[in-house]
Amino acid sequence: MVSRREFLKGAGLAIGGMALGGGIVGTIAANMSSSKETPKGDHHVETTEYNKALMFFTPTEHAVIDAAAERIFPKDENGPGAKELLVSYFIDHQLAGAWGTGSKEYRQGPFYPGEPTQGYQGHLNKQQIFRLGIEALQNEAKKRFNQSFTSLEGSQQDEILQAFEKGEVEIKGVSSSYFFSLLRSATLEGVYADPLYGGNRNMEGWRMKKFPGHQMSFADIIDKDEFVVIEPQSLHSQHHS
Repeated sequence: MVSRREFLKGAGLAIGGMALGGGIVGTIAANMSSSKETPKGDHHVETTEYNKALMFFTPTEHAVIDAAAERIFPKDENGPGAKELLVSYFIDHQLAGAWGTGSKEYRQGPFYPGEPTQGYQGHLNKQQIFRLGIEALQNEAKKRFNQSFTSLEGSQQDEILQAFEKGEVEIKGVSSSYFFSLLRSATLEGVYADPLYGGNRNMEGWRMKKFPGHQMSFADIIDKDEFVVIEPQSLHSQHHS
């Protein structure tokens, strides 16, 4: 797996062009939390957390994904990890919508094994794949260490996730490597998506990449020669400005 340090030091990520499946903005807005808090560090701004509530996962399933996402994007000297950024809630919300149900995907048979470059060719939607993947994570943790996945040390969780990434774990109906690729992609999207979708808490994911978010205008800095770090703005902050 590419380390989080290497990922952050790499070339710029096309954050603004990420595909955010689900189409559940209305549901999120209807259930947004009114709690506010001040983020740690030098960013003395109050932000509202959206939908810090489960829409799809059971509490046990959520705990497994929360732990796995943190191993994929862990907290370090660069900033917070997936757990603090509420990435597991982002994944939960996406699974509760069209991305999870595959409502915009063609999923009629017959189903034939595809080439590696063709990706997943089966009948399962992402909700089903995640449920099977979580069950397999728990079973593998029990098999290897006689504990639940959430009870393991970080190095033990890494061992299991690496086995999934290599396709070494048996999951009925889908490869463990495909489940891992979905989990990794969804984790990174949760780090960098607009907080409106449940992750990127307090826009800290954007701050780590010096991404400005949704600015109304760059007219005041467009002619500057030096790089200007801008306090990021979310869609929600603009709607309430």
